[in-house]
Amino acid sequence: MAAEKNVGLVLLNSSLSPFGQRCSIALAEKGLPHEYVEEDLAAKSDLLLRSNPIYKQVPVLLHDGRTIIESLIILQYLDEAFPDTRPLLPTDPYERAQARFWADYVDKKVYGCGSRLYMIKGEPQVPANIEMAGILKTLEGELGEKEFFGGEHGFGFLDIALVPFSTWFESFDKFWGVGVAEVAPKLAAWAARCMERESVSKNVFSPEKVSDFIGEMRKDLGIE
Repeated sequence: MAAEKNVGLVLLNSSLSPFGQRCSIALAEKGLPHEYVEEDLAAKSDLLLRSNPIYKQVPVLLHDGRTIIESLIILQYLDEAFPDTRPLLPTDPYERAQARFWADYVDKKVYGCGSRLYMIKGEPQVPANIEMAGILKTLEGELGEKEFFGGEHGFGFLDIALVPFSTWFESFDKFWGVGVAEVAPKLAAWAARCMERESVSKNVFSPEKVSDFIGEMRKDLGIE
C-alpha cells in the first residue's frame, strides 16, 4: 500500500538526469512521500557534495539522514527498506539476478553508446549507429512478447532502469538515423506503453524536449 506519512526520504536530483528520473519513478510507483531537492549541477550544493563526496553527482537518496547513492542501488534499497510497498524486483532469486543483469546492460550499453553518439558525427558515427541498433534489438529480444520487462510481475525494476532513456529514441533517429520504430518496433511500443503511466509521464522529459536539449548541446560543442 502507498505510504501515508512522511518516511524521512529526501531525493537530491536533477530533472535532466535519466538516472535521477529512475528514482522519481520508483518513489511514485511505491507511493512514497519524499522531499525533492533540485540540484544545479553547475553549482552543486554543499549538501550534495557532503552526501556524495566520491562522485559528487545525483541522484542521492537521504533516508533519515543516511545516504544512498547510485540509481540502481537506490531502487534496490527502496524495495528492501519499504517491503510493504509495491515491489520493483521479483521475489525469485534467479529472476532478480536477470533483472539486475539487464539493468546493468542498460547502463553500459544504452547510456554508454548513446553518450558517444552525442559527441560524434560523420564517418565515426557509422559503427556507433550499428552498435546502437544491435543494442536495441538485443533489448527487444529480452522483452519478447511481454507487455513490460517485468513479465507477469508487470512494470518493474528493468522497466524503470530503461524507460528514462526511451525519451532519447526520437533523437537517435533525428540526429543519427537510428529509427527505433524500424529497428525494434516492439521496444518502441513498450516505450509508448510506459509513457501512459503517470509515474513515468510526470518524471521524464518529453522526447521533443530531449531532442532540443541534445541539439543545443551539439551546437555548443561545435558538432552541428
